[in-house]
This record gives sequence, structure tokens and C-alpha cells, in this order.
Amino acid sequence: MNQDIQSRMALVIVDLQNDFLSPQGAYTRGKTVSADAQALPQRVVPVAQAIKAHHGLVTASLFTLWPNAAGQPMISPHLLERRPFLQKGDFAPGSWGQSNVDLISPWVDVAVCKVAYSAFFNTQLDWVLRRAGINKVIVCGIVTNGGVASTVRDAHMRDYETVVLSDGCASFTQTAHQAALTDMSSVAQVVTCEQFLASL
Repeated sequence: MNQDIQSRMALVIVDLQNDFLSPQGAYTRGKTVSADAQALPQRVVPVAQAIKAHHGLVTASLFTLWPNAAGQPMISPHLLERRPFLQKGDFAPGSWGQSNVDLISPWVDVAVCKVAYSAFFNTQLDWVLRRAGINKVIVCGIVTNGGVASTVRDAHMRDYETVVLSDGCASFTQTAHQAALTDMSSVAQVVTCEQFLASL
């Protein structure tokens, strides 16, 4: 792969944040943390390092619960129904919980705040990628059938060449994970982290 092509690649890391993954985070407190998701940062870091070594961009989306005038998080009704344990301070902008986990953080060039599943919806991700001349995105993170799938479809609709790292994503069940990968294969190339690294 020549340098011109490599320089137009970006890794999009979806929601590998402390409140989702850390033992001290909101999802652990709510007994909803996924062990498969907690294993992702170690798998994703070599991909981030390789993309940066090939002059690519590493981006991350940060799920964010913005506070209202009273300081309470503005949580959409469907999310509050599914995650009633969420409370003031969780995923707050600029907080430790909203931040990328420590393994990921040093490699991220640009992080965008998001309020829904897709890393593109109501964020500046598309602007950043186009400004950087990116035409190929490699997507990983959580959850495969939620944020990852929505981001992948939005990338495809915006004419990015799209790659999904199959073992760089996780869901709450293997069934949901595999079904989402199969579904995304119609709009993206689905490869393992090892296969992607070997292609560079």
C-alpha cells in the first residue's frame, strides 16, 4: 500500500470509554459491563499504532450525557428505560467517565462527543475526516449491533470505503455480535485485526 493511500485512512473507535469499560465506571456499577468489550482496548491499540505509523488518523467517539440547567443528565427515554442506573456525573462532558480508557487515549488524534448510536450523527466527525482527506475508515468499538453498526452504515452512506474489525468490536451476546457482522458485510469489508494489520 503506498503512502498516499495510507495517509487517507482513519480509525474510528466507537465508545471505548471509562464509564462503559472501567471497573469504576457506570456500567460496572449497573452490572451491565461486558467482559468481551473490556478485552477490546488491548486488541485495538496495535491497529491504532499501525495506522499512525502509516500517517493515518485515529479518531474516537465519546458517548456524552449533557447536563440540563439543573445539572441533571439529559437521558433519552429509551436509554433510561434500558439503563435505569445512569445518574448525574455519568458520561458527563470532560469527565473521567466520558474519556477514552487509558490504553486508547494516547493514540487518539481527534475525539468527538456523540449523543446517539452513530459517531456521525450530530457530530463533527465527517468534517474532520474530509478536512484530513480521509476516504477510508476502519471502525471498531462497542456495541457491534448498536454504535458500530450505525457508524458503519453512516460511513457507507457518506461514500467512505469502510472496514469493520470483527474482533475489534463486541456486543452483549455473541449472537447479536455475529448477526451484526453479517449484516454489515453488505456495506463494509469485515476483517480481523490481524488480517487488517497484514494488509498494510
